[in-house]
Amino acid sequence: MAEPPPDQPAQVARPAEPARAVACTGAFAQKSSHLALATRYGSQNLTFGEVDGPDGTKLMASVLYPKDPKRRLEVLWRNEAARSGTSLVAINGQSTWTAPKGLRLGMPLAALERLNGKPFRLSGLDKDNTGAVIDWQGGALAKLPGGCKVGIRLSPDPKAPAEARSELAGDKEFLSSDPSVKAIKPRIAEILVGY
Repeated sequence: MAEPPPDQPAQVARPAEPARAVACTGAFAQKSSHLALATRYGSQNLTFGEVDGPDGTKLMASVLYPKDPKRRLEVLWRNEAARSGTSLVAINGQSTWTAPKGLRLGMPLAALERLNGKPFRLSGLDKDNTGAVIDWQGGALAKLPGGCKVGIRLSPDPKAPAEARSELAGDKEFLSSDPSVKAIKPRIAEILVGY
């Protein structure tokens, strides 16, 4: 290796920041814990407290990078008291974390269909204007390495016409390939990786 010229100081290698990808192994494996997250990402980057749950509820979770919206990640535990046994990992808000198979917030419907290898079933839009994947129809996203499952919530494009959104509202089911679904140009709004 060549040495730097005498008038330039040698560059000190900084340790690489851990990758921001959720996998069904390592720190996010089913048998993981708050301690494993602290060891991997640094205890200074981890808190335990209330997070928003479904329908306005509050849940207790370990939160990685709680003050950085782009790096924030929520992890809920099967044994809340011991903070062990991964139950659910939530990627939401402005988070730039990726989930297995490269899933990420903002991914459009067409890319999600390509990853799955086929169309999938969606619920109609709820009161929060989001629909959820309810069946991967045996596609590639139905089973992930490591034994976890992935849940996706999609939001329509804010510019989608109100009449197109209202067509999909309520207690209904649709195939992702349905023209009425494609008309609202939905994108991933939340990713849940769970066991």
